[in-house]
Amino acid sequence: MGTRDAFQRLWTPHRMAYIQGENKPSGPGADDGCPFCSIPAKSDEDGLVVRRGEHVYAVLNLYPYNGGHLMTVPYRHVADYTELTTAETAELAELTKQAMTALRTASGAHGFNIGMNQGAVAGAGIAAHLHQHVVPRWGGDTNFMPVVGHTKVLPQLLGDTRKMLAEAWPA
Repeated sequence: MGTRDAFQRLWTPHRMAYIQGENKPSGPGADDGCPFCSIPAKSDEDGLVVRRGEHVYAVLNLYPYNGGHLMTVPYRHVADYTELTTAETAELAELTKQAMTALRTASGAHGFNIGMNQGAVAGAGIAAHLHQHVVPRWGGDTNFMPVVGHTKVLPQLLGDTRKMLAEAWPA
């Protein structure tokens, strides 16, 4: 049993799936199990897709840093930002702007962390398929849980978050 202490436990087993490599491709190709290539074939609800554009789509992160954490992803399997076409680059930027608007409308986000990790050495979990993170932030959203407990509390199911953001997405 162990020695009792003053700590309470918050179990987040979904994080272990990510740590152990769930949904990670087996290689760099589009046919190597790339989740960003398979998501567009799913329904919006099953794929957690918030918005579909012509070249890029917005999808919730299965392993979010904050509630509402989404990514803008080109449909085309491309790893490097410099490989995007002009149309893909423009739509990636536009969907990012729209995501910020939707997150402000739906959840009152005060700020954002926006960016992409280029290459595994830079921290990209799926380096072979470019994706840009849009992470909403609120004043005081870092409290004792992540600082002391190394745990993030997410108060909403991903399906509910997807529906809320899809409804708040600007036309």
